[in-house]
Amino acid sequence: MVSIKDVARIAGVSDKTVSRVVNGEANVHPDTQEKVERAIAELNYVPNLSARLVRTNRSHSIGIMTDLVSTTPYSGDIVRGVQDWAKAAGRTVLITNTGGDPEEERRAWRTFQEHRIDGVIYTTMAHREVAIHEEMLPLPTVLVNCSSEADPKVPAIVPNDYAGSVTLTEMLLSLGHRRIGYVRLNPALKAAHLRLAGFRDVMKRHNLAVAEGLILDGMFGPVGQDTNVSYESTLALLSQAERPTAIIAGNDEIALQVYCGVLSSGLRVPNDVSIVGFDDFQTVSRGLRPQLTTAALPYYTLGFEGARLLEAVLTGKAVSGKREIDCPLVFRQSAGAPGGGERKA
Repeated sequence: MVSIKDVARIAGVSDKTVSRVVNGEANVHPDTQEKVERAIAELNYVPNLSARLVRTNRSHSIGIMTDLVSTTPYSGDIVRGVQDWAKAAGRTVLITNTGGDPEEERRAWRTFQEHRIDGVIYTTMAHREVAIHEEMLPLPTVLVNCSSEADPKVPAIVPNDYAGSVTLTEMLLSLGHRRIGYVRLNPALKAAHLRLAGFRDVMKRHNLAVAEGLILDGMFGPVGQDTNVSYESTLALLSQAERPTAIIAGNDEIALQVYCGVLSSGLRVPNDVSIVGFDDFQTVSRGLRPQLTTAALPYYTLGFEGARLLEAVLTGKAVSGKREIDCPLVFRQSAGAPGGGERKA
């Protein structure tokens, strides 16, 4: 087995210099670092991380604990964002998926402690509240795509669902829509309430009444086992004597069913009914014809910034509370002026 002494001999430096390069320490001359890295590559040297762990009591690793994130295409970019940050920072990432099961979470925390993980990104597939208190956490932790009302001090990064919904609604109003239907996200999710509140507040600000018959369920039930009634709700909206000229879907999955309902009713998108979604899940948003106007959930940014925030925690910076990331409007062909007229904004 190749040892650190072998690398030092080939590079013509001391064992300590090799150790400093391997550990990413400062004050190593670039030429020396290059020689050591060349020797490492030539000998295919693998550092003894266990020995380093014993010396420093730090693994230079972070953990990602997810409910369903790492097994779903909807929010997997959170993991990619964390991994990209970790790679640039010279950290290793250990991922565990708990399925949201409390017992699995307890096992995951023990595993992270056994591996001397420095800190943890705790992330959820959907933006929601979690019952976490800072004193419950065995390791430094940052919440991503979730937050704790029970203990607002726990550092968290979440999408600004409310502002994204405001932007979508304002855009539809600027196009000339006044009667807008809403097929809502599962009310078990915090995002559902924030998005609906954004819609209601904009309509109220423009002195536009929203009849409750224009706001219908799209999904309900336990998260991950949702019952989807978006298609049926769309048909109910379109059967009204004065049907909406636009429909806001609580997310892109719901928007897909709204499309089906509109098209099966013999109507055209956006000529007869404009449709907008939320998430920018591109398998749906770019796959639909016409392509879907939506607000993009910044999953990658949530992961990357969450990892950066965790690093701040680990280096002793005072970090607490919730930070919000914008959900930008992605305008595509599914939104237009009522009656198929020219776009006004």
